[in-house]
Amino acid sequence: MEIFAYEFMQKAFIVALCISVITPLIGGIIVLKGLSNMGEALSHTALSGIALGLILGINPLIGAICFALVAALLIEGISRMFSGFSEIATTVVLALGIGLASILSGFIGNAATLNSYMFGSIVATTDLEVSLTVILSALIIIIYIINYKNLFQIAFDQQNARLNGIKVNTVNFMFMLLTAITVALSCKTVGALIVSSLMVIPVACSMRVSKSYFSGVIISIAFAAAFTLGGLIISYYWDIKPGGTIVLIGVAVLILLSLFKRDK
Repeated sequence: MEIFAYEFMQKAFIVALCISVITPLIGGIIVLKGLSNMGEALSHTALSGIALGLILGINPLIGAICFALVAALLIEGISRMFSGFSEIATTVVLALGIGLASILSGFIGNAATLNSYMFGSIVATTDLEVSLTVILSALIIIIYIINYKNLFQIAFDQQNARLNGIKVNTVNFMFMLLTAITVALSCKTVGALIVSSLMVIPVACSMRVSKSYFSGVIISIAFAAAFTLGGLIISYYWDIKPGGTIVLIGVAVLILLSLFKRDK
């Protein structure tokens, strides 16, 4: 149990628990809406914010949140321009994020710092980042619970949700903002390049064993927590990158579930 004797590991576990709750909550809606690439687009744009934060000398997490929020607004705006072709919006924003990150990375003196955000460096989390993660994660969870029924309906059938009196555009806008914040917060945990995997893989695993939407949400959170905490412990003792370890554990579990839980 010496792993808990270090302050940096205590911070890492706090952040990991927060991330393992909010990523499946948002990821479940993303998967059902068929927008799995949205996390990729937001994460690459958040990486641009991280790079700009490093250049300007401000906390990279703040830069990531700001850029991810702008990217979410762009996706929502472009999606309305190309109604029925939401993949166009995510592709455009993904290209924008990659382009900006590529250019801004050339102005960073210490490339290793940016590299830690690309592939994750949860053990180097600062007090400010822990506080931001806890506060914003709590906010996301509260908003999700309050809007649970609305999010549930727009995930399955937006047209039917409109007929039921739900303000679909407002709920979608709110969901995009929650997704942007979730992605930005997760960049430090698993890395901007693979954060979308943490949003999708636990949900995919839960779909193999759950029998309802609500049970799927609970099970996906349990999977995400197991992957994240397990990845942290393994990376600590084996001295390997935690982000990649977390994702690989998730992929391994999904493969096992697919082998032993075949569709009837």
